[in-house]
Amino acid sequence: MKIAMIRVGVDAKAGGIQGPLFRDGSFEYIPIPETLGMVSKYTYGDIIGRHGRPLSDYFPSRHKAEKAKCFVHLDPEWDTFTYGTDTAGSQAGLRHLEKGDILIFNCGLKGWDDCHSKPGIYLFGYFIVAVAGIRSEFSISEERRLFKNNAHIQLHKERVIYDDGSELILVKGSSKSRLLKRAVLLSTTTHDSKGNTLKVLSPRMRRLFGDLGGKNSIQRYPARWISPAYTKRVADFLCSLD
Repeated sequence: MKIAMIRVGVDAKAGGIQGPLFRDGSFEYIPIPETLGMVSKYTYGDIIGRHGRPLSDYFPSRHKAEKAKCFVHLDPEWDTFTYGTDTAGSQAGLRHLEKGDILIFNCGLKGWDDCHSKPGIYLFGYFIVAVAGIRSEFSISEERRLFKNNAHIQLHKERVIYDDGSELILVKGSSKSRLLKRAVLLSTTTHDSKGNTLKVLSPRMRRLFGDLGGKNSIQRYPARWISPAYTKRVADFLCSLD
């Protein structure tokens, strides 16, 4: 069994905020905005979160009206558990995920309203992989059956090779995949040699996840792979989460 871990969702650079975290540990996952002028199926004003508010409500007041009309790159999506990325990026290894492997999703969250938690990186969901591969490896009928709800498929009806030569990787989670009710804090804050703030795995999480191949930073990072020595421990931990 292989386990990969990636970060998704809005942050200071992509969207300009952290997602909201509430006192009971619940949260809203807020996807990044759609880029390059693409017109997606949803806007931040269209999507009503699990707490009954449109996602645009979580942006600063001066930006709410603008963000309500801003198109959203809803990927991963949690209705049918699909995720897409390209082969040229740091997540290219995800094409090698197989049935029964695990893909963990983390995002940046910050206390909202009467919750005063500082910004941190939180585990908020995971896929138990059903199938993964490059888009061209799936037949048209398989693509429609497995990935019709994925943002990349909806935006690019035709199969394309991007300008950088990359192709689309698609990951499908099984029905055992989960968007958690309560987020799990993974990070603690430290500083690099230049004094820049970094978010890294906390000591408690390092004991659980290992050292991620010596790459402890989880701020905005390439896909991290859990050492085989830790995969069973991580899988058992995921099963215990609410």
